[in-house]
Amino acid sequence: MVGFLGPNGAGKTTTMRAVFGLTDLDAGTVRWNGRPIGSEVRRRFGYMPEERGLYPSMLIAEELTYLGRLHGMSARDAAAATGRWLERLEVADRAGDKVESLSHGNQQRVQLAAALVHDPEVLLLDEPLAGLDPTGIDVIGQVLLEQARSGRCVLFSSHQLDQVEDLCESVTIIDRGRLVASGSVDDLTTAGAQRLAVRVEGDRDGTWARRLDGVSVSEVAGGEVRLVLGSTSSDVVLDAARAAGRVTKFDFERRRLSEVFRESVGS
Repeated sequence: MVGFLGPNGAGKTTTMRAVFGLTDLDAGTVRWNGRPIGSEVRRRFGYMPEERGLYPSMLIAEELTYLGRLHGMSARDAAAATGRWLERLEVADRAGDKVESLSHGNQQRVQLAAALVHDPEVLLLDEPLAGLDPTGIDVIGQVLLEQARSGRCVLFSSHQLDQVEDLCESVTIIDRGRLVASGSVDDLTTAGAQRLAVRVEGDRDGTWARRLDGVSVSEVAGGEVRLVLGSTSSDVVLDAARAAGRVTKFDFERRRLSEVFRESVGS
């Protein structure tokens, strides 16, 4: 499972559209298993666009069966796959409803079923977790993990970096159409200078840490300050934190994916 990351306008959606021939290439080729892809190869791919790609007034089960048949499935196989995926994504009770009658989260589930109905070998998903409640994130996240563990290539874009860090084995980060970082989540989050997570009671802004020389503040969230150690030792940081108040957390930690992202895109 690969997280495809970048700031708004970096080129994530354009890249996915180029894979499916929806955007012309200025140069280069899109390859799968070392070979340029064409229409027959794309039939084995599953795509979930960020914008709705479903017919809003069609009945859900009929639409998924229709999409399966466009991928070359028989009517019987497409209907059976539709039933399985609606059940797995917990929207089987809405099979006879129109897409437009569903909530945003349930539309996301049906959109994913449309990408999966023909049993693709590659899944490209544009913001599949956007707008979902925690239950929806759990359901869709588990389905994506199952697909990856069964041997399929799963690549999805997201701005929800905590979920990407939990789900993905590796990430690719682009900025302004250029690759700026790529590798396993473990390698990217353990590289670089030592990091500390410190919480001082009564100081939610990390004011005490900003006065330290040889230390940079990476993030401040919920009263927890994440620090990147340069020339200053952790003992000096601990003394400064104690002088500022009661220390309720002082841990060495690896980089968060959000920190990798900010450092990679320069903001």
